[in-house]
Amino acid sequence: MTHREHGVEELCAAGQEVYERALRDGRIPVADAADVPCLTDFGLLHPVLDDLGLLEPVAPAAALHRLLRTSAARVAEERRREDRLVAWFEPLMRVDVRQAPGTGTSMLRLLSGTEQINRAITDAMVDATEESLTIQPHSGLTGPRGEAARDTAFPRDRALLDRGGRIRVLYPHTLRHVPLVYGPLEHFRHGDTEARSLDEVPDRLIVIDRKVAFIPAADDGALALEVRHPALIKYFVTTFDRLWRLATPMFPEAVQPPSVDGVTPRQRAIAALLVEGHTDAVIADRLGMNVRTARLHIAKLAAALGSDSRTQLGYLIARSGILDREP
Repeated sequence: MTHREHGVEELCAAGQEVYERALRDGRIPVADAADVPCLTDFGLLHPVLDDLGLLEPVAPAAALHRLLRTSAARVAEERRREDRLVAWFEPLMRVDVRQAPGTGTSMLRLLSGTEQINRAITDAMVDATEESLTIQPHSGLTGPRGEAARDTAFPRDRALLDRGGRIRVLYPHTLRHVPLVYGPLEHFRHGDTEARSLDEVPDRLIVIDRKVAFIPAADDGALALEVRHPALIKYFVTTFDRLWRLATPMFPEAVQPPSVDGVTPRQRAIAALLVEGHTDAVIADRLGMNVRTARLHIAKLAAALGSDSRTQLGYLIARSGILDREP
């Protein structure tokens, strides 16, 4: 039988049985311990000086004392190693350029899990007095998950408005008529809140007081990056401002996105992505709609242009010139 390797703190059953027998009998034949080499490896049995064919046990108290002394030496060495590591890293931590100026906090921090992400956003909003800028691209605002997110965000947004701050939100056009989007906005009608929409928006972004931002770090929303680096914050705010100027107002006063020759902005956005060769799933994700809705719009566009196939549709879109006409 093959002997399984193990530590002295988990002596195998066969080894324990042989060791107990050696303690009772005083000596045992070497052959009796052939299948449990752990006993000699750990120093629990050793050869008898006047008869090398026999093994005798070390007293348990003596063996325990020796093993504890060895363990204590390892612990002491680990503590000395910890001290050396601290001494080496401590001066480096004092000059870490990734620390946010004047805050003592890291410029980049990875957040894991919905609870930690929401807690970090809430903590950042507690001291906010100026503004919250948000890009919300996903149709995940609907359903139970969307309701939970709304319930979490509502009190912190309300508190910011009560302190005189303002809220700006960018959505894709596909969310302009979603009740779960307009519901919270209506509660903030008497505060400084505005929402606008675009054909297509980047991934989710939250910027608070132009000091801290939160961006996704995983496709499933389970990871987020907390950003405090001034250069990155400036980049995020500049991007938001430029998109904001291009967007169509949807709250508190709604303006319908203009159409060109009967082609809506949504259809133009779908047409542009079709010409680029994207799949239905990618188009749906980019425009913040589900795949079924995307396919319905593609079918309407194909019917309007008289297309019988996906390849022909791309050709007809290009020939129609609808992507060359600016609203």
